[in-house]
Amino acid sequence: MRRKTQIVLAITFMVAALVCGFSYIYIWQILGQRVMFAHDTAGFLNSQLAYLATNAIPDLTSTRVDTSNPVKVRHAIADYLATNLDLNTMLESVLTDWPMIYDAAIVDTDGKAILHTNPDLVGKAVPDRPDFKIVQDARFRRQLRLIYNPPTVYEARLPLQLNGQPFGSIRLGISTVFLKNEITPKLHDAVIFSGISILLSLVLAAGLSHLALGPLERISRSLDSVTAGDAEAVSEEEAGHDEYGLVTLKIAHLGRQMRDAKEIFSALKDNVDQIMGNLQDGLMLFTRDSRVVLVSASVERFLGRPRRELLGRTVKEIFTLDSSLGALVLDSFQLRHPITQRDVETSNTKRVQVSLDFIQERGSPIGALLTLRDKESVRRIKDEFEISRQMSLSGRTTRGVAHEVKNPINAIVLHLQLLQSKLQQIDPDTRRHMDIIGNEIHRLDRVVQILVDFTRPRDLHLEEIDLRRLLEDVIMLATPDTEQHGVTVKRSLGTEPLGVRVDPDRMKEAFLNVIINGMQAMPKGGTLTISARRDLDSVVTEIRDQGVGIPHELQEKIFELYFTTRKGGSGIGLAQTYQALQWHYGSIDFETVEGQGTTFRLRLPVIEIRAEANGENGRSVAPSLTVPNS
Repeated sequence: MRRKTQIVLAITFMVAALVCGFSYIYIWQILGQRVMFAHDTAGFLNSQLAYLATNAIPDLTSTRVDTSNPVKVRHAIADYLATNLDLNTMLESVLTDWPMIYDAAIVDTDGKAILHTNPDLVGKAVPDRPDFKIVQDARFRRQLRLIYNPPTVYEARLPLQLNGQPFGSIRLGISTVFLKNEITPKLHDAVIFSGISILLSLVLAAGLSHLALGPLERISRSLDSVTAGDAEAVSEEEAGHDEYGLVTLKIAHLGRQMRDAKEIFSALKDNVDQIMGNLQDGLMLFTRDSRVVLVSASVERFLGRPRRELLGRTVKEIFTLDSSLGALVLDSFQLRHPITQRDVETSNTKRVQVSLDFIQERGSPIGALLTLRDKESVRRIKDEFEISRQMSLSGRTTRGVAHEVKNPINAIVLHLQLLQSKLQQIDPDTRRHMDIIGNEIHRLDRVVQILVDFTRPRDLHLEEIDLRRLLEDVIMLATPDTEQHGVTVKRSLGTEPLGVRVDPDRMKEAFLNVIINGMQAMPKGGTLTISARRDLDSVVTEIRDQGVGIPHELQEKIFELYFTTRKGGSGIGLAQTYQALQWHYGSIDFETVEGQGTTFRLRLPVIEIRAEANGENGRSVAPSLTVPNS
């Protein structure tokens, strides 16, 4: 809710509360006055009627009434009261002069009306009605309920003594209808006054809030500009000379400083993020109080926790004494003793090379730098470098040999064709030998052509595709061979898209080589499992067979060109796969257990597939790329 709205509502609520409070007090006083007036009026009229009734009775001793007979005395008094002109006139004037009086009566001790404003009730029993003191003594809200409930007649009663003896009572009926008719206009006026007051308070509050918060809105826009980096210079005349103007000038000055600092920081951050994202080693930079301020992406692989959970935490919150790595790091921080390339095992059983250096400035410690290096990755990089070097050397040699062999083969083929054309009539045995020579020469030519193709620079036609679709196509291509060899293909490709940028034909060939290799490793059949998943910034494809595994002494040679353990094999398939993965900035490695099988892992950089890439088979064409052979 906006601040202006809050102020308007607050002022309106305050005014409404005051108006309602004053209206409550006003209605309470009006109601109390009317109830008290009705009570006083009833008391006054009762007194007047009692006075007239007393004066209406003559001295009975001077009359013919037998004063020794109480019954005759009461009948005589009743007759005098009923025939007294002043008393009857007073009863009639009560209803006309006093609107809140519903009726009036003089009742004897038996409850029968001697005189009544309603002539039909004279001589009849008058029913008892609730005492008006119930209304008089009630609290304000109960008084309102009593008055605005269904109409009720309350009674104000005064005992009457005549001739020195209790004779009966004078009863005045007070109707709530008459009280309500007197109070309702006052209540209606109070409601109208309250509504007008609240409406005026809304208008007044809106005006005051606009007047008070208008400069704050300008300051808010200035802050938004500062946040967006679009702060502009503001002159003193534009800002004004009041408190808001001074704040606006300071914000504009601060915005210019922040914009300059943001540009510098953005450039530095981009450089640092690029460096930290590309580092294979895990780096963690700690402050003086052992709190992490910088983490490279590779740390996630070593500690199994995302970077955002590590930033801002202390070394004790990250490492524990339960693991050898945590114990080593915590002891070093406690003793302020550096670590020089110590090999330890992490909680996920990885062998890690750890280094810890404490940074000092003028002899005072200002932080520490922890380096984590995967020994297996170092070994793998060395192996890949060695394989690349051997393949490069082999490729240069092969290109030279192929060039030298290709020319004589072409000459032999040409002269063989000339010889066949000159020998029109030759015996069948000679023809058969010449056909064999021709077929073998063509086979040798195909082998040389394969070598030339392997070492020739390739044009990669890159496309952004979902790797799952490509693997489905490869599995479909390999299905006839796998069924023929009794191999069951089990796939686990997940439900989320796995975006990669590859040359589909080259990668199909690479995956097909590994699948065929796994199928041939199971001559008696078995299960070939193909799975794909995302691992941080890579897509990992695993192809697992149930073959005999790879002997330890041969594991370092399987990616070498021409190396094969299968009779009739060319030794080119896995070398081509290795080469294709390098062209796509990926990698391939494997795990094998003799007698149980081998798992090949092919890694490719992951990309986010654009929305338009899903329109046609999940593909989006990227520019072609010429890749030289390594």
